[in-house]
Amino acid sequence: MSEYTSNSNSDFEELIRHLSAMTAPSAILVTLDKIMRPLHLRKYLQQNHNQLTWKQRINIIQNIIYAVLRLHQENSIHRDLHSGNILYSDHSGGWYISDFGFCGPADKPLESIYGNLPYIAPEVINGKGYTFASDIYSIGMLMWEISSGQPPFAYFDHDYDLAINIIKGMRPQIIQGTPTEYKNLMNNTRLDLTRFRLEFIFRNSFSSGSIKNYARSESL
Repeated sequence: MSEYTSNSNSDFEELIRHLSAMTAPSAILVTLDKIMRPLHLRKYLQQNHNQLTWKQRINIIQNIIYAVLRLHQENSIHRDLHSGNILYSDHSGGWYISDFGFCGPADKPLESIYGNLPYIAPEVINGKGYTFASDIYSIGMLMWEISSGQPPFAYFDHDYDLAINIIKGMRPQIIQGTPTEYKNLMNNTRLDLTRFRLEFIFRNSFSSGSIKNYARSESL
């Protein structure tokens, strides 16, 4: 499976299709690493967070949302979204999802829980399996990380206690100064009710509505 992006770059996409036809997924990632010189989101935030405007932060999450929704349109779930596998490319200036090791069809569930605990949806931790909505929850955690500059639950041990607290509803606190529209979208991606997560992300994604207009504001 190739990398997914929201950016339009016909030459690059043609290269991906060519690699996909010839090469195993792991080899594609190695090849992309040589071509793109990617920087993962966590490192990017460590280096640039204090200089980022809200316009730039919104652009990052907009890229991620588009890429995930594109993946879902192909009836696939990523299952392991976190800031270590969201890559920035100097080649195209876009953000890409990588690491498809656990990605697969929605109708072929995994029997075990995989991934980075702070980004895993509570229902998955509770044994109900991965869904499109669990990917959306991970987007919410990425939104928080982009707003704060640090990974969610960075000062907690990633252990049983954290897992139970996530199931009980513990979420990272909203960072002061987060724009209302961004905060509303982030909160709704982290809801316990999975149906509402999906409804909200499709109804209020950055492709339309107030967030897109807000991103164009001169005040950001």
